[in-house]
Amino acid sequence: MRALRTVGVRLRGTSSRMKRLVMMAMAAIILAALGACSQEPLGEDPILESWKPSPIERKGLTTLASVAGGGADSRVALHTTHGDVDFWSGVNLGATTPGHSPGEVEISDEEYRRWIEQMGEMGVHFLRIYTIHKPGFYTELHTYNVANPEAPIYLVQGVYLPDESYVQTQDLWESGATKAFQEELRDASAAVSGDLTRAPAPGRASGTWTADVSPWLAAWIIGVEWDPEATHASDKKNAGAKDYQGKYFVSDGGKKPASATEQWIAARMDELATTEVTRGRSEPIAFANWPTTDPLQHPEEPLASEDLVGVDANHVLATSAWPGGTFASFHAYPYYPDFLRHNADYQAFEVDGTLDPYAGYLDDLKKHFAVKDLPIMVTEFGVPSSIGSAHFGTNDRDQGQHSEQSALKQDAEMLYLFKRIGMSGGLLFNWADEWFKFTWNTLPRQSVVDSERRSLWHDPLTNEQWFGVLAQDPVRTGWRTIYEARAGIQSVAVDTDASFAYLDIHFDRPPRSPVRLEFDSAPGKASGAGYAVEVNPENDSARAYVRSEIDPIRMDGLDPKDLPQPDASGWDIQRMTVNRSFEIDGQVIPAEFIEVGNLVKGNWDPEATDYDSTATWSLERSDLKLRLPWSMLGLADPSSRTGVVPGADGIPVAVDVPDIPVTIDAGGEQVQVGEIRWEGWQEAKATERLKPGWQDLGVAMRATAE
Repeated sequence: MRALRTVGVRLRGTSSRMKRLVMMAMAAIILAALGACSQEPLGEDPILESWKPSPIERKGLTTLASVAGGGADSRVALHTTHGDVDFWSGVNLGATTPGHSPGEVEISDEEYRRWIEQMGEMGVHFLRIYTIHKPGFYTELHTYNVANPEAPIYLVQGVYLPDESYVQTQDLWESGATKAFQEELRDASAAVSGDLTRAPAPGRASGTWTADVSPWLAAWIIGVEWDPEATHASDKKNAGAKDYQGKYFVSDGGKKPASATEQWIAARMDELATTEVTRGRSEPIAFANWPTTDPLQHPEEPLASEDLVGVDANHVLATSAWPGGTFASFHAYPYYPDFLRHNADYQAFEVDGTLDPYAGYLDDLKKHFAVKDLPIMVTEFGVPSSIGSAHFGTNDRDQGQHSEQSALKQDAEMLYLFKRIGMSGGLLFNWADEWFKFTWNTLPRQSVVDSERRSLWHDPLTNEQWFGVLAQDPVRTGWRTIYEARAGIQSVAVDTDASFAYLDIHFDRPPRSPVRLEFDSAPGKASGAGYAVEVNPENDSARAYVRSEIDPIRMDGLDPKDLPQPDASGWDIQRMTVNRSFEIDGQVIPAEFIEVGNLVKGNWDPEATDYDSTATWSLERSDLKLRLPWSMLGLADPSSRTGVVPGADGIPVAVDVPDIPVTIDAGGEQVQVGEIRWEGWQEAKATERLKPGWQDLGVAMRATAE
């Protein structure tokens, strides 16, 4: 917890102007080092100017933000007393904490208060939420902004589909789902205005909203990342619908009607605008989208579902009666879908002398929307600070295997990139780590238990759980000595938390030959212990292995010919699948793997100057320290002490793991040193800290915002 208030510790007691000057100095240093935006002067720094809202009156409506410019120069402009801000830098905030799913809406008022204060000190100007949060969120945001009138945090309010049954019904126009969304839109408008009361209901916030945050309401983003198969089917089912013609929003497909999905979205945006007009205001309204349903064609995309259907913001337009306008909102990451790595034009795209396929894709989107004078904002981006990964990315921006410092530095660099190529902003995913998340290449390993249990532990291999600026570290249970002797291996101590099993092994002298540890965490399912780690002092390396017959990659749904050949020893290095094999233009692209079994040496103490969040082992003289992710010991869910092994055809099979016997072979002497034992749990316990690298990100947010 000592690192929890890093920002406040370093800057508290300093005047606001001095804080800003400090951050400006940091900005100058980092900008010089990165060379970011070096050919585009930032001009007079807005940080030393007032960010107080200065809305304008148009069409009889109070308008805090609106679309400015045209073509490739289109921007979303926030009207402040120091002038229009046309690059929006900020973060997304989910609705959950460790141990809870988003539908439980369990963030406390105190957590909201602390997080908003940290965001403000870090340099966050825009905060996006995906749905209606508890009344406490709006109260705390209002309190913060009133206390900081010259540097408020502006709200980008999201409205999620409360009924996603269209995925099952294949019909977005189904009356129940439509009515639920209409009601949610009206409630969201009331919530930000501080005049909503809702009774408790599963999956949504309830209570009485009294805080009016509309003076800082910058924009709306409604909807979801559209499911491609359901969207395509819904479009076909409702193909006879005519373009929607509302007072504030219309659908217009040009020579032919817009798609049924685009018509439906236009109607919902018009309904939200109509509600907002009754409150005398107008803000930009956009709908969420992602590359899977972008309006571009990607012939290099190997998965048909990733290029099956498009939802085009050029076909959902604001009328002149809506001064806030609209923009294109995209969740766009640098590692998926696969066309990012295989489109020849993107591979050749250059930014300031550097080839950058991700920038090439964003530029392609920008050109598409410029035809209708629509700005584009990247409303989700980022790389995770996880040990595991799920895809290789462009320019080393992989979906995982980044230290915390590296991840946040890359996030900062992407903000500079967005500004350089003319985006209208970047909202980072995410403020805090989210334990409930899953990802495709670890989900099979966890599928043998109830999915609700996933939020009870924090899997280092599941990259989706590690996007936060704010770490949510599990609480350790405490060291316990399980073995002692006079010579050789003198002691073994064990500790655990909701991510790792820790071992501290002390020898009577520094080991010079390999030290091998074997873990029997799949009792009866392997020919002997199922997992092992070998530390080699001579070449300063450590590797983690699994018995070939229980290798978890057999659960990934790979074609048998794509599976790596088992090692002759019967032990395979631990791997994760990061891509299945596929074919593009007759060329077979083989399956791709990462070797998470190549363990990283280092210090995992967040308070240490040499801290490395990906480190899992160290050997200092006679002391060997290990921390092994539960998932690398074959656990599907440590909270219920459930393991997993591949059964017939790779089908996951649950295994009870009451404890994990440990055997150590050091210098040819095998010793059964005891067991890793832990109690199951039903409640998650975590502490918070800002991840190192938040400084880079904060500087980027301040430096790009203008």
